[in-house]
Amino acid sequence: MKFMKRWQYLLLLIAGVFVAVSACTNDETPAPVTSITSISPTSAPVGSTIVITGTNFNTTPASNSVTFGTVPAQVVSATPTQLVVTVPANPGNPISVAANGQTAQFSGQFSLANKPVVEVATSITANTTWTASNVYLIRGFVYVRSGATLTIQPGTIIKGGGPATDPSGQSRGGTLVIQPGARIEARGTASQPIVFTSNAAPGQRKYGDWGGIVLIGKAPTNRPSATTFEGGIEGTFGTFNEPTDNSGTLQYVRIEFPGIALTTTSNSEINGLTLYGVGSGTTLDHIQVSYSGDDSFEWFGGTANAKYLVAYRGFDDDFDTDFGFIGKVQFALSLRDPNAADQSGSNSFESDNFNPGENTAAQGPAAPNNGLPLTQPVFANVSSFAFQSAPNTNPTSGGSGAYQSAMHLRRNTAISIYNSVFAGWPEGLRLDGTATGTLANVNSGALDLQGVTIANALTPVRGAAAITNDQATTFFNTTAKKNTIVASSDVAALLNAQSFNLTTPNFLPPSGSALLVGANAATGGKLADSFFTAAPYRGAFNGTDNWLATWTNFDPQNTNYDR
Repeated sequence: MKFMKRWQYLLLLIAGVFVAVSACTNDETPAPVTSITSISPTSAPVGSTIVITGTNFNTTPASNSVTFGTVPAQVVSATPTQLVVTVPANPGNPISVAANGQTAQFSGQFSLANKPVVEVATSITANTTWTASNVYLIRGFVYVRSGATLTIQPGTIIKGGGPATDPSGQSRGGTLVIQPGARIEARGTASQPIVFTSNAAPGQRKYGDWGGIVLIGKAPTNRPSATTFEGGIEGTFGTFNEPTDNSGTLQYVRIEFPGIALTTTSNSEINGLTLYGVGSGTTLDHIQVSYSGDDSFEWFGGTANAKYLVAYRGFDDDFDTDFGFIGKVQFALSLRDPNAADQSGSNSFESDNFNPGENTAAQGPAAPNNGLPLTQPVFANVSSFAFQSAPNTNPTSGGSGAYQSAMHLRRNTAISIYNSVFAGWPEGLRLDGTATGTLANVNSGALDLQGVTIANALTPVRGAAAITNDQATTFFNTTAKKNTIVASSDVAALLNAQSFNLTTPNFLPPSGSALLVGANAATGGKLADSFFTAAPYRGAFNGTDNWLATWTNFDPQNTNYDR
Protein backbone atom coordinates (compact mmCIF):
# COMPACT_ATOMS: atom_id res chain seq x y z
CA MET A 1 0.00 0.00 0.00
CA LYS A 2 2.87 2.34 0.89
CA PHE A 3 4.45 1.35 -2.42
CA MET A 4 1.37 2.48 -4.32
CA LYS A 5 1.21 5.79 -2.48
CA ARG A 6 4.86 6.47 -3.29
CA TRP A 7 4.16 5.92 -6.99
CA GLN A 8 1.17 8.26 -6.81
CA TYR A 9 3.30 10.96 -5.19
CA LEU A 10 5.99 10.42 -7.83
CA LEU A 11 3.51 10.72 -10.71
CA LEU A 12 2.07 13.89 -9.18
CA LEU A 13 5.56 15.31 -8.86
CA ILE A 14 6.42 14.51 -12.49
CA ALA A 15 3.16 16.03 -13.68
CA GLY A 16 3.80 19.18 -11.68
CA VAL A 17 7.29 19.55 -13.12
CA PHE A 18 5.89 19.08 -16.69
CA VAL A 19 3.26 21.75 -16.12
CA ALA A 20 5.82 24.14 -14.71
CA VAL A 21 8.23 23.61 -17.60
CA SER A 22 5.46 23.94 -20.15
CA ALA A 23 4.34 27.18 -18.56
CA CYS A 24 7.87 28.55 -18.94
CA THR A 25 8.11 27.63 -22.67
CA ASN A 26 6.82 30.29 -25.14
CA ASP A 27 5.78 28.59 -28.38
CA GLU A 28 3.32 31.25 -29.47
CA THR A 29 3.94 32.83 -32.95
CA PRO A 30 3.77 36.63 -32.87
CA ALA A 31 0.56 37.94 -34.39
CA PRO A 32 1.02 39.39 -37.90
CA VAL A 33 1.32 43.16 -38.00
CA THR A 34 -0.27 45.37 -40.64
CA SER A 35 2.30 47.83 -41.97
CA ILE A 36 3.05 50.11 -44.94
CA THR A 37 6.64 50.05 -46.17
CA SER A 38 6.29 52.08 -49.38
CA ILE A 39 3.95 53.53 -51.98
CA SER A 40 4.64 53.89 -55.71
CA PRO A 41 4.46 56.40 -57.20
CA THR A 42 4.38 59.04 -54.47
CA SER A 43 2.76 61.53 -56.84
CA ALA A 44 -0.14 60.69 -59.18
CA PRO A 45 -3.29 62.30 -60.58
CA VAL A 46 -6.85 61.61 -59.52
CA GLY A 47 -8.19 58.42 -61.09
CA SER A 48 -4.81 56.75 -61.60
CA THR A 49 -3.57 53.83 -59.51
CA ILE A 50 -0.74 53.53 -56.99
CA VAL A 51 0.75 50.45 -55.33
CA ILE A 52 0.90 50.25 -51.53
CA THR A 53 3.47 47.72 -50.34
CA GLY A 54 3.48 46.36 -46.78
CA THR A 55 2.38 43.40 -44.66
CA ASN A 56 -0.77 41.67 -43.43
CA PHE A 57 -3.17 43.03 -46.04
CA ASN A 58 -6.40 41.17 -46.69
CA THR A 59 -6.52 39.33 -50.01
CA THR A 60 -10.14 40.41 -50.53
CA PRO A 61 -9.90 43.99 -51.88
CA ALA A 62 -13.07 45.22 -50.17
CA SER A 63 -11.82 43.97 -46.80
CA ASN A 64 -9.05 46.58 -46.81
CA SER A 65 -9.98 50.15 -45.93
CA VAL A 66 -7.63 52.72 -47.47
CA THR A 67 -7.87 56.45 -46.83
CA PHE A 68 -5.88 59.43 -48.11
CA GLY A 69 -6.17 61.62 -45.02
CA THR A 70 -9.92 61.31 -44.41
CA VAL A 71 -10.84 60.51 -48.03
CA PRO A 72 -11.61 56.82 -48.76
CA ALA A 73 -10.08 55.16 -51.83
CA GLN A 74 -11.06 52.13 -53.91
CA VAL A 75 -8.86 49.05 -53.64
CA VAL A 76 -8.58 47.53 -57.12
CA SER A 77 -6.63 44.38 -56.21
CA ALA A 78 -5.01 42.90 -53.12
CA THR A 79 -2.36 40.43 -52.01
CA PRO A 80 -0.96 39.97 -48.48
CA THR A 81 1.86 42.41 -49.35
CA GLN A 82 0.47 44.75 -52.03
CA LEU A 83 -2.65 46.83 -52.63
CA VAL A 84 -3.42 48.52 -55.93
CA VAL A 85 -5.49 51.61 -55.11
CA THR A 86 -7.22 54.31 -57.18
CA VAL A 87 -6.29 57.86 -56.21
CA PRO A 88 -9.48 59.62 -54.99
CA ALA A 89 -10.48 63.23 -55.56
CA ASN A 90 -9.12 65.72 -52.98
CA PRO A 91 -6.69 63.25 -51.36
CA GLY A 92 -4.95 64.16 -48.12
CA ASN A 93 -2.23 62.72 -45.88
CA PRO A 94 -1.33 60.39 -44.35
CA ILE A 95 -2.29 57.30 -46.34
CA SER A 96 -3.76 54.72 -43.96
CA VAL A 97 -4.67 51.05 -44.37
CA ALA A 98 -7.04 49.19 -42.05
CA ALA A 99 -6.84 45.43 -42.58
CA ASN A 100 -7.38 42.33 -40.48
CA GLY A 101 -8.31 44.35 -37.41
CA GLN A 102 -5.23 46.59 -37.49
CA THR A 103 -4.39 50.02 -38.89
CA ALA A 104 -1.14 51.30 -40.39
CA GLN A 105 -0.06 54.69 -41.69
CA PHE A 106 2.49 55.63 -44.32
CA SER A 107 5.23 57.78 -42.82
CA GLY A 108 5.92 59.67 -46.05
CA GLN A 109 3.82 62.14 -48.02
CA PHE A 110 1.68 61.62 -51.10
CA SER A 111 1.18 64.53 -53.50
CA LEU A 112 -1.40 65.01 -56.20
CA ALA A 113 0.06 65.24 -59.71
CA ASN A 114 -0.84 68.17 -61.91
CA LYS A 115 -2.69 66.33 -64.67
CA PRO A 116 -6.30 65.35 -64.02
CA VAL A 117 -7.63 62.07 -65.42
CA VAL A 118 -10.46 62.37 -67.93
CA GLU A 119 -12.45 59.14 -68.29
CA VAL A 120 -13.71 58.27 -71.77
CA ALA A 121 -16.39 55.58 -71.77
CA THR A 122 -18.82 56.56 -74.53
CA SER A 123 -18.72 56.89 -78.30
CA ILE A 124 -17.16 60.00 -79.82
CA THR A 125 -19.67 61.43 -82.28
CA ALA A 126 -18.33 64.96 -82.87
CA ASN A 127 -14.88 66.45 -83.48
CA THR A 128 -12.94 66.13 -80.23
CA THR A 129 -9.45 67.15 -79.07
CA TRP A 130 -7.45 65.45 -76.32
CA THR A 131 -4.81 67.73 -74.81
CA ALA A 132 -1.47 67.08 -73.17
CA SER A 133 -2.67 68.83 -70.00
CA ASN A 134 -4.86 65.81 -69.16
CA VAL A 135 -4.42 62.06 -68.81
CA TYR A 136 -7.18 60.14 -70.61
CA LEU A 137 -8.54 56.79 -69.40
CA ILE A 138 -10.34 54.63 -71.98
CA ARG A 139 -12.96 52.39 -70.37
CA GLY A 140 -14.44 49.57 -72.44
CA PHE A 141 -14.89 49.91 -76.22
CA VAL A 142 -14.78 53.56 -77.29
CA TYR A 143 -15.86 54.12 -80.90
CA VAL A 144 -15.05 57.21 -82.95
CA ARG A 145 -18.14 57.31 -85.17
CA SER A 146 -18.33 58.14 -88.86
CA GLY A 147 -17.98 61.86 -89.53
CA ALA A 148 -16.05 62.58 -86.31
CA THR A 149 -12.33 63.30 -85.96
CA LEU A 150 -10.39 62.65 -82.76
CA THR A 151 -7.35 64.94 -82.54
CA ILE A 152 -4.64 64.15 -79.98
CA GLN A 153 -1.98 66.70 -79.11
CA PRO A 154 1.75 65.88 -78.92
CA GLY A 155 2.82 64.58 -75.52
CA THR A 156 -0.64 63.36 -74.50
CA ILE A 157 -0.87 60.26 -72.29
CA ILE A 158 -3.81 57.90 -72.86
CA LYS A 159 -4.34 54.90 -70.58
CA GLY A 160 -6.34 51.79 -71.36
CA GLY A 161 -8.51 50.54 -68.53
CA GLY A 162 -8.62 46.85 -67.69
CA PRO A 163 -11.70 44.61 -67.84
CA ALA A 164 -12.92 45.78 -64.42
CA THR A 165 -13.31 49.34 -65.70
CA ASP A 166 -15.71 48.45 -68.56
CA PRO A 167 -18.93 50.41 -67.92
CA SER A 168 -20.95 47.91 -69.98
CA GLY A 169 -20.20 45.13 -67.51
CA GLN A 170 -18.83 42.92 -70.31
CA SER A 171 -15.26 43.02 -68.93
CA ARG A 172 -13.77 44.41 -72.12
CA GLY A 173 -10.39 46.05 -71.87
CA GLY A 174 -10.25 49.67 -72.94
CA THR A 175 -10.06 49.83 -76.75
CA LEU A 176 -10.11 52.77 -79.15
CA VAL A 177 -11.90 51.97 -82.43
CA ILE A 178 -11.83 54.37 -85.40
CA GLN A 179 -14.80 53.37 -87.56
CA PRO A 180 -15.18 53.76 -91.37
CA GLY A 181 -15.67 57.41 -92.18
CA ALA A 182 -14.07 58.55 -88.90
CA ARG A 183 -10.51 59.77 -88.39
CA ILE A 184 -7.82 59.96 -85.75
CA GLU A 185 -5.21 62.72 -85.95
CA ALA A 186 -2.53 61.67 -83.46
CA ARG A 187 0.51 63.67 -84.53
CA GLY A 188 3.21 63.40 -81.91
CA THR A 189 6.79 64.55 -82.33
CA ALA A 190 10.17 62.94 -81.68
CA SER A 191 10.48 64.93 -78.44
CA GLN A 192 6.78 64.67 -77.50
CA PRO A 193 5.41 61.32 -78.59
CA ILE A 194 1.81 60.39 -77.91
CA VAL A 195 1.64 57.42 -75.53
CA PHE A 196 -1.12 54.85 -75.16
CA THR A 197 -0.27 52.70 -72.16
CA SER A 198 -1.51 50.57 -69.27
CA ASN A 199 -3.48 52.05 -66.39
CA ALA A 200 -1.45 49.98 -63.94
CA ALA A 201 1.27 51.49 -61.77
CA PRO A 202 4.97 51.11 -62.64
CA GLY A 203 6.13 47.57 -61.94
CA GLN A 204 2.57 46.20 -62.17
CA ARG A 205 2.06 46.35 -65.95
CA LYS A 206 1.75 43.22 -68.07
CA TYR A 207 0.85 41.86 -71.48
CA GLY A 208 -2.75 42.53 -72.44
CA ASP A 209 -3.60 45.07 -69.73
CA TRP A 210 -5.99 46.73 -72.21
CA GLY A 211 -7.26 46.32 -75.76
CA GLY A 212 -5.37 48.49 -78.23
CA ILE A 213 -6.05 50.73 -81.23
CA VAL A 214 -8.26 49.56 -84.11
CA LEU A 215 -8.54 51.44 -87.41
CA ILE A 216 -11.33 50.42 -89.80
CA GLY A 217 -11.28 51.96 -93.25
CA LYS A 218 -12.96 51.66 -96.63
CA ALA A 219 -10.16 50.13 -98.71
CA PRO A 220 -10.73 46.70 -100.32
CA THR A 221 -10.35 43.36 -98.53
CA ASN A 222 -10.89 39.85 -99.90
CA ARG A 223 -13.46 38.67 -97.37
CA PRO A 224 -17.24 38.48 -97.76
CA SER A 225 -19.11 41.48 -96.39
CA ALA A 226 -20.68 39.49 -93.57
CA THR A 227 -17.27 38.69 -92.03
CA THR A 228 -17.10 40.00 -88.47
CA PHE A 229 -14.13 41.67 -86.81
CA GLU A 230 -11.97 39.87 -84.26
CA GLY A 231 -12.27 40.51 -80.56
CA GLY A 232 -15.95 41.45 -80.48
CA ILE A 233 -15.55 44.76 -82.33
CA GLU A 234 -18.95 45.76 -83.67
CA GLY A 235 -19.70 45.70 -87.41
CA THR A 236 -18.60 43.68 -90.44
CA PHE A 237 -16.10 44.16 -93.26
CA GLY A 238 -18.58 45.65 -95.72
CA THR A 239 -18.03 45.93 -99.47
CA PHE A 240 -15.92 49.09 -99.56
CA ASN A 241 -13.70 49.79 -102.56
CA GLU A 242 -11.92 53.07 -101.78
CA PRO A 243 -8.17 52.33 -101.98
CA THR A 244 -7.13 55.90 -101.07
CA ASP A 245 -9.43 56.16 -98.06
CA ASN A 246 -8.03 58.19 -95.15
CA SER A 247 -8.44 57.04 -91.53
CA GLY A 248 -6.18 59.83 -90.27
CA THR A 249 -2.66 59.90 -88.80
CA LEU A 250 -0.62 57.96 -86.27
CA GLN A 251 2.79 59.60 -86.07
CA TYR A 252 5.32 59.32 -83.24
CA VAL A 253 2.97 57.13 -81.22
CA ARG A 254 3.70 54.43 -78.64
CA ILE A 255 1.20 51.67 -77.80
CA GLU A 256 2.21 49.77 -74.63
CA PHE A 257 0.82 46.64 -72.90
CA PRO A 258 -2.17 46.16 -75.26
CA GLY A 259 -3.48 42.96 -76.87
CA ILE A 260 -6.01 41.69 -74.36
CA ALA A 261 -7.56 38.24 -74.71
CA LEU A 262 -11.30 38.81 -74.44
CA THR A 263 -12.22 35.12 -74.12
CA THR A 264 -10.54 31.73 -74.41
CA THR A 265 -12.00 31.37 -77.92
CA SER A 266 -9.56 31.45 -80.86
CA ASN A 267 -9.19 34.88 -82.53
CA SER A 268 -10.87 36.71 -79.65
CA GLU A 269 -7.80 38.85 -78.94
CA ILE A 270 -7.18 42.42 -79.97
CA ASN A 271 -3.77 43.31 -81.41
CA GLY A 272 -1.60 46.25 -80.46
CA LEU A 273 -2.44 48.06 -83.69
CA THR A 274 -5.13 46.48 -85.88
CA LEU A 275 -5.91 47.79 -89.36
CA TYR A 276 -9.04 46.61 -91.18
CA GLY A 277 -9.26 47.79 -94.77
CA VAL A 278 -7.28 50.94 -94.02
CA GLY A 279 -6.56 53.05 -97.10
CA SER A 280 -3.40 54.60 -98.50
CA GLY A 281 -4.57 58.11 -97.56
CA THR A 282 -3.78 57.23 -93.94
CA THR A 283 -0.41 58.36 -92.51
CA LEU A 284 1.38 55.76 -90.37
CA ASP A 285 4.97 56.32 -89.27
CA HIS A 286 7.11 56.14 -86.15
CA ILE A 287 4.89 53.73 -84.20
CA GLN A 288 6.15 51.48 -81.40
CA VAL A 289 4.01 48.63 -80.07
CA SER A 290 5.40 47.13 -76.84
CA TYR A 291 4.36 44.08 -74.81
CA SER A 292 1.35 43.24 -76.94
CA GLY A 293 -0.54 40.21 -75.69
CA ASP A 294 -1.34 39.22 -79.29
CA ASP A 295 0.24 40.44 -82.56
CA SER A 296 2.03 43.77 -82.46
CA PHE A 297 0.80 44.87 -85.90
CA GLU A 298 -1.88 43.17 -88.02
CA TRP A 299 -3.26 44.24 -91.36
CA PHE A 300 -6.58 42.77 -92.55
CA GLY A 301 -6.67 43.85 -96.19
CA GLY A 302 -6.40 47.47 -97.19
CA THR A 303 -3.75 49.55 -98.91
CA ALA A 304 -2.15 51.44 -96.01
CA ASN A 305 1.56 52.27 -96.20
CA ALA A 306 3.85 52.71 -93.18
CA LYS A 307 7.41 53.55 -92.21
CA TYR A 308 9.45 53.25 -89.02
CA LEU A 309 7.58 50.58 -87.06
CA VAL A 310 8.82 48.93 -83.86
CA ALA A 311 7.49 45.65 -82.45
CA TYR A 312 8.98 45.27 -78.97
CA ARG A 313 8.67 42.14 -76.83
CA GLY A 314 5.40 41.05 -78.42
CA PHE A 315 3.73 37.81 -77.38
CA ASP A 316 2.53 36.44 -80.73
CA ASP A 317 3.55 37.65 -84.22
CA ASP A 318 5.29 40.93 -84.98
CA PHE A 319 3.87 41.66 -88.43
CA ASP A 320 0.75 39.74 -89.51
CA THR A 321 -0.77 40.30 -92.96
CA ASP A 322 -4.12 38.85 -94.06
CA PHE A 323 -7.26 39.25 -96.17
CA GLY A 324 -5.71 40.95 -99.21
CA PHE A 325 -3.37 43.56 -97.68
CA ILE A 326 -1.41 45.20 -100.51
CA GLY A 327 0.32 48.13 -98.77
CA LYS A 328 4.01 48.95 -98.50
CA VAL A 329 6.17 49.11 -95.34
CA GLN A 330 9.78 50.25 -94.97
CA PHE A 331 12.07 50.40 -91.92
CA ALA A 332 10.61 47.99 -89.38
CA LEU A 333 12.19 46.56 -86.24
CA SER A 334 11.38 43.58 -84.05
CA LEU A 335 13.06 42.80 -80.73
CA ARG A 336 11.75 39.72 -78.94
CA ASP A 337 11.83 38.57 -75.34
CA PRO A 338 13.26 35.02 -75.51
CA ASN A 339 11.03 34.01 -72.60
CA ALA A 340 7.68 35.10 -74.02
CA ALA A 341 5.95 33.36 -76.91
CA ASP A 342 2.39 32.42 -77.84
CA GLN A 343 0.81 28.97 -77.80
CA SER A 344 0.10 29.29 -81.54
CA GLY A 345 3.83 29.52 -82.29
CA SER A 346 5.30 33.02 -82.51
CA ASN A 347 6.70 34.39 -85.77
CA SER A 348 8.17 37.66 -86.88
CA PHE A 349 6.16 37.55 -90.12
CA GLU A 350 2.97 35.56 -90.49
CA SER A 351 1.39 36.12 -93.87
CA ASP A 352 -1.61 34.44 -95.44
CA ASN A 353 -4.39 35.28 -97.86
CA PHE A 354 -7.14 33.77 -95.73
CA ASN A 355 -7.95 30.31 -94.41
CA PRO A 356 -7.59 28.09 -96.50
CA GLY A 357 -6.16 30.68 -98.91
CA GLU A 358 -7.86 29.69 -102.13
CA ASN A 359 -11.52 29.44 -103.09
CA THR A 360 -12.83 25.91 -103.30
CA ALA A 361 -14.54 24.58 -106.41
CA ALA A 362 -17.86 24.73 -104.59
CA GLN A 363 -17.41 28.46 -104.03
CA GLY A 364 -16.74 29.14 -107.68
CA PRO A 365 -14.12 31.50 -109.15
CA ALA A 366 -12.49 34.02 -106.87
CA ALA A 367 -14.34 37.32 -106.90
CA PRO A 368 -13.79 40.71 -105.25
CA ASN A 369 -14.26 40.45 -101.47
CA ASN A 370 -14.14 36.66 -101.80
CA GLY A 371 -10.56 35.68 -102.52
CA LEU A 372 -9.10 38.73 -104.27
CA PRO A 373 -7.07 40.85 -104.02
CA LEU A 374 -4.30 38.51 -102.92
CA THR A 375 -2.35 39.43 -99.83
CA GLN A 376 0.57 41.04 -101.67
CA PRO A 377 2.35 43.67 -99.53
CA VAL A 378 5.96 44.75 -99.98
CA PHE A 379 8.22 45.08 -96.91
CA ALA A 380 11.74 46.50 -97.10
CA ASN A 381 14.55 47.07 -94.60
CA VAL A 382 13.33 44.95 -91.70
CA SER A 383 15.52 43.96 -88.72
CA SER A 384 14.25 41.15 -86.51
CA PHE A 385 16.09 39.92 -83.41
CA ALA A 386 15.03 36.90 -81.35
CA PHE A 387 17.81 34.87 -79.66
CA GLN A 388 21.43 35.98 -79.41
CA SER A 389 22.46 32.48 -78.31
CA ALA A 390 21.09 29.22 -79.68
CA PRO A 391 17.40 29.64 -80.59
CA ASN A 392 14.92 27.92 -78.29
CA THR A 393 11.71 26.54 -79.74
CA ASN A 394 10.02 26.22 -76.36
CA PRO A 395 10.79 28.85 -73.72
CA THR A 396 10.20 27.47 -70.25
CA SER A 397 10.68 30.46 -67.96
CA GLY A 398 7.78 32.45 -69.33
CA GLY A 399 5.17 32.62 -72.04
CA SER A 400 2.68 29.97 -73.06
CA GLY A 401 4.11 28.57 -76.26
CA ALA A 402 6.96 28.27 -78.69
CA TYR A 403 8.99 30.28 -81.14
CA GLN A 404 8.64 29.18 -84.74
CA SER A 405 9.72 31.15 -87.82
CA ALA A 406 11.16 34.46 -88.83
CA MET A 407 8.90 34.23 -91.88
CA HIS A 408 5.91 31.88 -92.00
CA LEU A 409 4.49 32.48 -95.47
CA ARG A 410 1.40 30.38 -96.13
CA ARG A 411 -2.15 30.05 -97.49
CA ASN A 412 -1.61 31.58 -100.92
CA THR A 413 0.20 34.71 -99.72
CA ALA A 414 2.10 36.77 -102.27
CA ILE A 415 4.14 38.91 -99.88
CA SER A 416 7.56 40.31 -100.87
CA ILE A 417 10.35 41.05 -98.37
CA TYR A 418 13.53 42.87 -99.40
CA ASN A 419 16.85 43.92 -97.85
CA SER A 420 16.09 42.50 -94.40
CA VAL A 421 17.86 40.56 -91.64
CA PHE A 422 16.38 37.92 -89.32
CA ALA A 423 18.58 36.73 -86.46
CA GLY A 424 18.10 34.02 -83.86
CA TRP A 425 14.83 32.45 -84.99
CA PRO A 426 14.49 28.63 -84.79
CA GLU A 427 13.39 28.66 -88.43
CA GLY A 428 14.30 31.32 -90.95
CA LEU A 429 11.79 30.76 -93.75
CA ARG A 430 8.86 28.35 -93.64
CA LEU A 431 7.30 28.31 -97.12
CA ASP A 432 3.92 26.72 -96.62
CA GLY A 433 1.03 25.98 -98.96
CA THR A 434 -0.29 24.31 -102.09
CA ALA A 435 1.12 23.97 -105.58
CA THR A 436 -1.68 26.17 -106.92
CA GLY A 437 -1.36 28.74 -104.15
CA THR A 438 1.87 29.71 -102.36
CA LEU A 439 4.16 27.78 -104.70
CA ALA A 440 2.46 29.24 -107.79
CA ASN A 441 3.04 32.72 -106.35
CA VAL A 442 6.73 31.87 -105.87
CA ASN A 443 7.05 30.67 -109.45
CA SER A 444 5.32 33.74 -110.87
CA GLY A 445 7.42 36.18 -108.83
CA ALA A 446 4.38 37.51 -106.99
CA LEU A 447 5.93 36.17 -103.75
CA ASP A 448 9.53 37.35 -103.61
CA LEU A 449 12.45 37.48 -101.20
CA GLN A 450 15.59 39.40 -102.19
CA GLY A 451 18.52 40.71 -100.21
CA VAL A 452 17.41 38.72 -97.15
CA THR A 453 19.88 37.49 -94.50
CA ILE A 454 18.92 34.65 -92.15
CA ALA A 455 21.40 34.39 -89.27
CA ASN A 456 21.80 31.94 -86.39
CA ALA A 457 18.82 29.74 -87.29
CA LEU A 458 18.45 26.07 -86.41
CA THR A 459 16.64 25.45 -89.72
CA PRO A 460 17.29 28.31 -92.14
CA VAL A 461 14.78 27.26 -94.83
CA ARG A 462 12.08 24.59 -95.03
CA GLY A 463 8.96 23.74 -96.93
CA ALA A 464 5.58 22.77 -95.49
CA ALA A 465 2.32 21.23 -96.75
CA ALA A 466 2.72 20.65 -100.52
CA ILE A 467 6.01 22.56 -100.76
CA THR A 468 9.12 20.44 -100.28
CA ASN A 469 12.30 21.47 -98.50
CA ASP A 470 14.16 21.31 -101.82
CA GLN A 471 11.67 23.62 -103.51
CA ALA A 472 11.86 26.15 -100.69
CA THR A 473 15.67 26.00 -100.63
CA THR A 474 15.98 26.38 -104.40
CA PHE A 475 13.77 29.45 -104.29
CA PHE A 476 15.67 31.11 -101.43
CA ASN A 477 19.13 30.30 -102.83
CA THR A 478 18.50 31.61 -106.35
CA THR A 479 21.71 33.54 -107.07
CA ALA A 480 20.03 36.61 -108.49
CA LYS A 481 18.05 37.12 -105.28
CA LYS A 482 21.22 37.73 -103.22
CA ASN A 483 19.81 35.95 -100.16
CA THR A 484 22.28 34.65 -97.58
CA ILE A 485 22.41 32.28 -94.62
CA VAL A 486 24.87 33.17 -91.86
CA ALA A 487 26.01 30.60 -89.30
CA SER A 488 25.95 31.41 -85.60
CA SER A 489 29.76 31.49 -85.56
CA ASP A 490 29.77 34.42 -88.00
CA VAL A 491 27.07 36.55 -86.38
CA ALA A 492 29.52 38.69 -84.37
CA ALA A 493 30.88 40.31 -87.53
CA LEU A 494 27.37 40.90 -88.84
CA LEU A 495 25.44 42.34 -85.88
CA ASN A 496 26.00 44.49 -82.85
CA ALA A 497 25.64 42.21 -79.82
CA GLN A 498 23.81 45.04 -78.07
CA SER A 499 20.97 44.55 -80.58
CA PHE A 500 19.64 41.81 -78.31
CA ASN A 501 19.75 43.85 -75.10
CA LEU A 502 16.12 44.16 -74.00
CA THR A 503 16.30 47.51 -72.20
CA THR A 504 19.26 49.40 -73.71
CA PRO A 505 19.59 48.08 -77.27
CA ASN A 506 21.82 49.44 -80.02
CA PHE A 507 20.71 48.20 -83.43
CA LEU A 508 23.25 49.92 -85.66
CA PRO A 509 25.41 47.28 -87.39
CA PRO A 510 29.14 47.32 -86.64
CA SER A 511 31.56 48.87 -89.09
CA GLY A 512 32.44 46.36 -91.78
CA SER A 513 29.21 44.39 -91.47
CA ALA A 514 28.08 42.70 -94.67
CA LEU A 515 24.66 44.23 -94.02
CA LEU A 516 26.08 47.65 -94.94
CA VAL A 517 27.57 46.65 -98.28
CA GLY A 518 25.51 48.30 -100.99
CA ALA A 519 26.25 45.59 -103.54
CA ASN A 520 24.47 43.08 -101.27
CA ALA A 521 21.19 44.99 -101.42
CA ALA A 522 18.35 44.37 -103.84
CA THR A 523 17.32 47.26 -106.08
CA GLY A 524 14.74 47.99 -108.75
CA GLY A 525 11.63 45.94 -109.37
CA LYS A 526 9.03 46.50 -106.69
CA LEU A 527 11.46 48.75 -104.79
CA ALA A 528 11.31 51.25 -107.64
CA ASP A 529 7.96 52.45 -106.27
CA SER A 530 8.18 56.11 -105.20
CA PHE A 531 7.10 55.21 -101.67
CA PHE A 532 10.45 53.60 -100.89
CA THR A 533 13.42 55.61 -99.67
CA ALA A 534 16.71 54.59 -101.29
CA ALA A 535 18.33 52.38 -98.65
CA PRO A 536 21.08 50.17 -100.18
CA TYR A 537 21.68 48.08 -97.06
CA ARG A 538 20.05 45.15 -95.27
CA GLY A 539 17.97 45.75 -92.19
CA ALA A 540 16.30 48.80 -90.72
CA PHE A 541 19.49 50.69 -89.88
CA ASN A 542 22.56 51.94 -91.67
CA GLY A 543 25.72 52.51 -89.68
CA THR A 544 24.96 56.05 -88.50
CA ASP A 545 21.25 56.96 -88.44
CA ASN A 546 19.40 55.85 -85.33
CA TRP A 547 15.79 56.75 -86.14
CA LEU A 548 14.68 55.42 -82.74
CA ALA A 549 16.25 58.32 -80.86
CA THR A 550 14.14 60.24 -78.31
CA TRP A 551 10.64 58.94 -79.15
CA THR A 552 10.89 55.21 -78.32
CA ASN A 553 10.89 53.59 -74.85
CA PHE A 554 12.49 50.24 -74.12
CA ASP A 555 11.62 50.25 -70.41
CA PRO A 556 7.90 51.15 -70.28
CA GLN A 557 7.40 48.87 -67.28
CA ASN A 558 9.12 51.37 -65.00
CA THR A 559 8.08 54.66 -66.57
CA ASN A 560 6.00 57.01 -64.43
CA TYR A 561 3.39 58.52 -66.73
CA ASP A 562 1.62 60.46 -63.97
CA ARG A 563 4.07 63.33 -63.65
